[in-house]
Amino acid sequence: MQKIAVFDKNYRKRYLFFKWRYSLSFVNMLALAFAMACVTGLLAQIKIYFPWTPVPITGQTFAVLLAGVLLGRWWGGVSMSLYLLLGMIGIPWFVGMNSGFSYILGPTGGYLIGFILAALFIGYFTDRYIKSRSLFSILGLMIFANFILIYGAGLFHLGIWLYLVKGSRATLWELLGIGFIPFIIGDVTKIAAASALAKVITPKESYNGDLDIKKAKKSL
Repeated sequence: MQKIAVFDKNYRKRYLFFKWRYSLSFVNMLALAFAMACVTGLLAQIKIYFPWTPVPITGQTFAVLLAGVLLGRWWGGVSMSLYLLLGMIGIPWFVGMNSGFSYILGPTGGYLIGFILAALFIGYFTDRYIKSRSLFSILGLMIFANFILIYGAGLFHLGIWLYLVKGSRATLWELLGIGFIPFIIGDVTKIAAASALAKVITPKESYNGDLDIKKAKKSL
């Protein structure tokens, strides 16, 4: 009985956090979005380079995948937009303590744009659908956001950058070898960790009139 009481108390805290977060003012949500951008900037400094690619392994995507979960369907995207825009105007929180508009034009600029798309995508579903907060649902959402949205934008931009630098178009296999395949294992690890954490911290009940509330009640 004591374990059940502790579980119910923790569950209630999760629900109250998300309900509270959804009722915050614009200024307070902006502050939370900025805080999440700061976390992304800190994790960007965890980096591993391979000699055959200009794209490093970083911890950024862990924060990106959680941004939408923690901040919701719009503010997750806002947090990543702040990360991009403030880094462009001088805050040195891109990989290697870099900043500036020229960094966005470099080989990894497309991935940063993909961060915004990924956070918006995850935030929309987890904020609107109760069933999306189950482990397998959030895992699927994060896999799509990471490997389709982030890498889609990243590889497209990388292809353009390689063309401008080398003067010839890279093949699909060359792009995948430089900007995708070396990062699969690391990304799968980050996705698994982020989805497990998201499953633990999100309430499995409506906190803002979720669209599938009737269906979710029948299945829970």
